[in-house]
Amino acid sequence: MSEIPGIHREHVSAWLVANVADAVAPFEFSLIAGGRSNLTYLVTDANGVRRVLRRPPLGHVLATAHDMGREHRIITGVGQTNVPVARALGMCADETVNGAPFYVMSHIDGVVLDSPEAAETFTVQQRTTAANSLIDVMVDLHSIDPAAIGLGELGKRDGYLDRQLRRWTTQWDNSKTRELPAIDRVVELLRENKPEQLHTGIVHGDYRLGNCMVSRDTGAIIGVLDWELCTLGDLMADVGYLLVYHTDATQSWARANDPSSAGGFPTRRELLDRYAAKSGRDVSAVAYYEAFSCWRLACIGEGVLARYKAGVMGDVTEGIDFVTMDEGVHLLVDRALHAVESLV
Repeated sequence: MSEIPGIHREHVSAWLVANVADAVAPFEFSLIAGGRSNLTYLVTDANGVRRVLRRPPLGHVLATAHDMGREHRIITGVGQTNVPVARALGMCADETVNGAPFYVMSHIDGVVLDSPEAAETFTVQQRTTAANSLIDVMVDLHSIDPAAIGLGELGKRDGYLDRQLRRWTTQWDNSKTRELPAIDRVVELLRENKPEQLHTGIVHGDYRLGNCMVSRDTGAIIGVLDWELCTLGDLMADVGYLLVYHTDATQSWARANDPSSAGGFPTRRELLDRYAAKSGRDVSAVAYYEAFSCWRLACIGEGVLARYKAGVMGDVTEGIDFVTMDEGVHLLVDRALHAVESLV
C-alpha cells in the first residue's frame, strides 16, 4: 500500500482497532479533496464501513489553531441537539500515534454543494430546500444554550468583534506573503464602525452550503461540517458570512465555491427575512458583518496560501493555482473595503 501523507498507517490502524467500536482492520485511507486547513481523510475498514479522520496540517501551524480536542468537543456537544452533525467516535491526543492529535467521526453520505456545477445537478426545488434548510439549521444552532451541552466555556461571550479583529490581524501579520496596504484601512473602518453585540451564542464561523452535507433526494441539510472556527460570540457574524457565499442575479462577485450563482435559489433578502422571522433577531446591521466576514476570509485565505507555499498541506498542491489564490485575497479585501466604506 502506498503511504498517505499525514497518516502513519500502522500506528493509526492499531489505534482505530483499540479505540473505535466495531472498527475492523485493514483500513484504507484517502485524503478527501476540498479541505484547505485541517486535513480530512476517508477511512474505510475491512467491512466497508466508512469513517472520517481529521488532523492538523503537516508541519508548523499558528498557535491555538487546528485544535483537534476542541473540535471533537464541539461536535460531541452539538451532537446532543437537533443540529445535524457527524457522531464523534474517538479522540487521540497522543502525538506518538500519528505525529499530531486527531479525531474520528462518522461518515455522512450526502452531497456538498460547493460550486455552481454541483448545484446544477439538483432541481430548483432541491436548491430552494437546501437554502431554506441552511437557514433553519442555523436558527437551531443559534438557539442552543452552550452551557446545556457542555460548551459554556468554549469562548468568551462578549466582545466578539474586538477579539476577532485582534485575532485575524495577528494571523495576517504572521502569515502574509506580501504587503497589502488596503487591509489596514479595512481594519481601521471595521474598528470605527462596530455595531453593538445584540445576540450571543454558538457561532459556527464558516457556515455555508459548502460546509454542509445535503440529502441527495430532498436537498435538506443532513450534516454540518468543519467546526474548527466555532466559538461563542455574536450570532450575526454567521449571518453576514453566509451572505459572502450567496449571490443574487444582479451581482457579479460570486465566489467559485458559491453554488447560488447557478440560479434557482432564494434571494439574499429572502434568506435574511427567513432567519429574522424564525429567530426573532434583528438583522439590520448585517451589512457590517458581511464586510467583516470578507476581511476575515481574506486573512484566512492568506494563511491557507502561506501553508500551501510552505508545503504543510500534505500531497495536495498539484493543481493549486497560487496566482488565483493570491488574487482571491485581493478581491476579498477590495470587497470588504467597498462594503465597510459604504457604512461611513
